Amino acid sequence: MEVANQSIVAEFVLLGLSDQPMLEKTFFVLILTMYLVILMGNGVLILVTILDSHLHTPMYFFLGNLSFLDICYTTSSIPLVLDGFLTPRKIISFSGCAVQMFLSFAMGATECVLLSMMAFDRYVAICNPLHYPMVMSKAVYVPMAISSWVAGGANSLVQISLAVQLPFCGDNVINHFTCEILAVLKLACADISINVISMGVANVIFLGAPVLFIFVSYVFILTTILRIPSAEGRKKAFSTCSAHLTVVVIFYGTILFMYAKPKSKDPLGADKQNLSDKLISLFYGVLTPMLNPIIYSLRNKDVKIAVKNLVNQKCFTQQ
Repeated sequence: MEVANQSIVAEFVLLGLSDQPMLEKTFFVLILTMYLVILMGNGVLILVTILDSHLHTPMYFFLGNLSFLDICYTTSSIPLVLDGFLTPRKIISFSGCAVQMFLSFAMGATECVLLSMMAFDRYVAICNPLHYPMVMSKAVYVPMAISSWVAGGANSLVQISLAVQLPFCGDNVINHFTCEILAVLKLACADISINVISMGVANVIFLGAPVLFIFVSYVFILTTILRIPSAEGRKKAFSTCSAHLTVVVIFYGTILFMYAKPKSKDPLGADKQNLSDKLISLFYGVLTPMLNPIIYSLRNKDVKIAVKNLVNQKCFTQQ
């Protein structure tokens, strides 16, 4: 009888910046600008890795996957965020919320695995250059990229399947810009310990293991670079992995900052922290995808040349 008397939640209300209406228009312009930069920057990287035959290598194949992933990741949430800034009552259906959670979770897990695969590629290229063509052949690096997408999707399917089976029969207001899975789980009127354990295991597999793998890879990479006798040789070797290392530091550094900062116990401070947590999470979702193509364009000579050739070719055809 108790279950029968409960009203089942069919939709959620996204709180966003409803309590800060003066900020909504400002953040709309800012986030829209960043989103357009993401689409343009990553779109150009995908184009040059496809069109320029000099970039048909494992490293740039992974980079093209990373750029496509960043477009998918931001597109799964940013249009919803932008719409929320302009809509007085921000409502999303239960099924729409589940789809958005699945896509965001899948893209995040896939990026973790993909970054570790890129670290392995750099390890082989620098530490075992003679065996690189054989170890990182097309028959190897294409399945590696596919497996990262499959692993991320499978993990997301498990987490979201567990989440949507929970009963949501009380408050339907999500204190976030999107259907962030932890914010959604807080609304469930049932024990979520299985969900918490499952997500903890997933974090170890998709966050902890890739970080450890990347760290060990770069220990070997740096050791090998330092053994190179000439300064020019060391500089050239390090330049081939500096862009990836920068992306890794930004990606995992932001995650560490989000989850490691202390929580406020003061009620007023907690409200301010909720706002800061939401904004940090929002900018994390757009900052890293926006910086990735910029970093690779600035720190990678091959990409800079390919982009310049693409621009020159476009200008020539227009003339």
